Amino acid sequence: MRINVGLAQIYPKLGDLEHNLAVHLDYARRAREAGVDLLIFPELSLTGYQVQDLAPEVALGAPGADPAFAQLLDASRDIDLVVGFVHEDSRKRFYIANAYLAGGAALHIHHKLYLPTYAMFDESRYFAQGNSVRAFDTRFGRLGMLICEDFWHVSPPYLLWLDGADILILNSSSPSRGLNADDRMMGTRWVEHVNQAYGSMFTSYILHCNRVGYEDGKNFWGGSSVVDPDGEFMTHGLYFDEALIMQEIDLNQLHRTRARLPLLRDERPGLVRRELGRILSESLG
Repeated sequence: MRINVGLAQIYPKLGDLEHNLAVHLDYARRAREAGVDLLIFPELSLTGYQVQDLAPEVALGAPGADPAFAQLLDASRDIDLVVGFVHEDSRKRFYIANAYLAGGAALHIHHKLYLPTYAMFDESRYFAQGNSVRAFDTRFGRLGMLICEDFWHVSPPYLLWLDGADILILNSSSPSRGLNADDRMMGTRWVEHVNQAYGSMFTSYILHCNRVGYEDGKNFWGGSSVVDPDGEFMTHGLYFDEALIMQEIDLNQLHRTRARLPLLRDERPGLVRRELGRILSESLG
């Protein structure tokens, strides 16, 4: 099976759901007309990143029940969508979240697991941590979603790999650092190395969509990319500008790579479970 993937490298307007929804619908229309099957938006694409104490004002309920999602759900009848938003649950907790929309329904919601609260980041002041990481079934097979900092910890992509995900979707609001050109690009190199490492370690496709633009002095670098199961970039390197990036992927490549490099076949999750139990027992003892 071949899938046409779209990465919507957009510049969301902070706190303006109406504007950002219109941008999402426009990109969905353009992508659909270009033959895209799956369109991925960045982290918090419906709200902007620096929502902070605006979280209660911009938060949405579950996609199937919240009327603000109606147009996105309708658009998903012709193209699968991954959108970023602030999710308010029934207990009035707020999460940085992704929704996977397809066929007019929400197939899966992922809550961000790791909330950076260091240097320029302050997420845990405003958001609750997610407590689940699970793969889910789509018309393209089994997928997994992670959000930005989640990818800096090896356990979430590892768990999704074991749970059957052959495509890992990563979206982010990753800012550049420093004042000169070399410093600004340093963060991009870290992310790109991680994406390539996971592609090759887990012999899976890595689809990464990062935003662009400015918020509160932060500059977001874009650089959205697709890495194949051999750990090679299929597309990457468009920095700092809005774009609809498209790339066809061939799921038969999974078979070819894993026949040559059977890492998934030889993985030993029972060993991992046993040794984690020992480590936790010793650390608590």
